[in-house]
Amino acid sequence: MIVVTGASKGLGRAICDRLVASNVPVFGLARNVDGLPFDAMACDVSSYDDVKAVTQHLKKDGRIVTGLVNAAGIASMNLAVTTPPSTAQKIINTNLLGTIYCCQLVAPLMLRHKQGSIINFSTIAVALGLKGESIYAASKAGVEGFTRAFAREMADFNVKVNCIAPGPIDTSLLKGITSKQIENIVAQQIIPKQFTKEAVADLVEILLDPRSHSISGQVLHVGGA
Repeated sequence: MIVVTGASKGLGRAICDRLVASNVPVFGLARNVDGLPFDAMACDVSSYDDVKAVTQHLKKDGRIVTGLVNAAGIASMNLAVTTPPSTAQKIINTNLLGTIYCCQLVAPLMLRHKQGSIINFSTIAVALGLKGESIYAASKAGVEGFTRAFAREMADFNVKVNCIAPGPIDTSLLKGITSKQIENIVAQQIIPKQFTKEAVADLVEILLDPRSHSISGQVLHVGGA
């Protein structure tokens, strides 16, 4: 079973739909899970207690977890000097600490079976240093650093850890970004094309497959950077 955060919408939902279509059992996490067509549980990933409650539930049910996809994330595109402290804290808590909490608490469910795959999410804003995304980029740079180090910690247990860093994907995170800004970002990619949520889901599916067992500690840019 694959645990997917941010499962109610956007990239997380696209990943869940892809896995379900491939007959892969999914357990989705989101703040609101009403109406989701797959097994799910309400959870705020920025809350350690919420994530702990999820893992306790999975243990009690005897679920065998083979993968974790940390797709939950938020952004607030603004200059750092005009970003309220509460917004900065919310971005760091959700994007960075949320990823860390999920890895800390879900990874042990894989260790007992000595197999698994963890996929975290970064952004092209880290590689390109995009104006107006400094705090968002800082949270995701932390995710990249955590991914590389955590991959080494998990290697002895046959659990691989990787990070996907997409360019502009058509989700709610693009709210407030103009089409011209999106074009400028896409033009800086190695493959100057705006990719879809489904294309990212393709890469997730590949990294979750046991045949990608030799790939760990990597940051993979969708579109190239």
